Amino acid sequence: MSGAAAGFALKRVQEMLGLSRTVVNGLIAAGFVTPSRGLRNEYRFSFRDLMLLRTAHSLQSANIPPRKILRALAKLQATLPDELPLTGLRITAVGADVVVSDRLGQWEAHSGQRVMDFEVSPVGNEVAFLEAAPDRRPAADAAHWFERGEAAEVSDPAAAEAAYRRAIELDPTQVHAYLNLGAMLCDGHRFDDALALYEAALRHCPNAALIHFNRAVTLEDSGRLRDALDGYARALALDPSLADAHFNAARLLEKLGDSQGALRHFNAYRRLARSTKG
Repeated sequence: MSGAAAGFALKRVQEMLGLSRTVVNGLIAAGFVTPSRGLRNEYRFSFRDLMLLRTAHSLQSANIPPRKILRALAKLQATLPDELPLTGLRITAVGADVVVSDRLGQWEAHSGQRVMDFEVSPVGNEVAFLEAAPDRRPAADAAHWFERGEAAEVSDPAAAEAAYRRAIELDPTQVHAYLNLGAMLCDGHRFDDALALYEAALRHCPNAALIHFNRAVTLEDSGRLRDALDGYARALALDPSLADAHFNAARLLEKLGDSQGALRHFNAYRRLARSTKG
């Protein structure tokens, strides 16, 4: 990809990061990320944008104040290349601070000061500093395989699929692994495989709205329009802010001859779109 069409479209970003359109638009409106525009004025996101989006959302969830998030991201933007792999850095909230981890250690995002990571253990009458032991819990191993999958998606899709499936095997509640792998399978027109994956996902994550949404998209691509409508309805019951679910449901209802139902969903879509712009 090159020029104005380079980067990731909004829908792909939602699938990769597991964020709703409303959340992504809210992060853009807050100034946490400034994607470029494509040929049709649509948003186009770079690897750097994906990193900053995921970081901003996780820091918001950790109740870090918006002003501190903006300062941290501004500091990071100056050092992140456009083609940074998503596994290059890890940004987390430590208390009220934003801490970045790389292969050389940890540093505080705003000040740039290194953060020491020690475990302390008594030895006789003295205190010894021990290297932090690696986390070998299944969830930690699953996160490791998820990151390997993300890193391999473009260069080695087969390895990415294997990594995502390993992450899911270790932690069947890995929603983002299901979303990323399902999107890959659909991109390859492997709709039956994607539907089987989403069915397995919903046994473990029945309240994940984006899994219901992506399953509905796959059902629609497979020609199962009534089942897709049911899926969009379930996604909206779990997350009424999913504007794309309203839009897709409206299109299907219009195609099926239910103009009144289509209008209801189109109006809901427009209300959500206006609210994100305001």
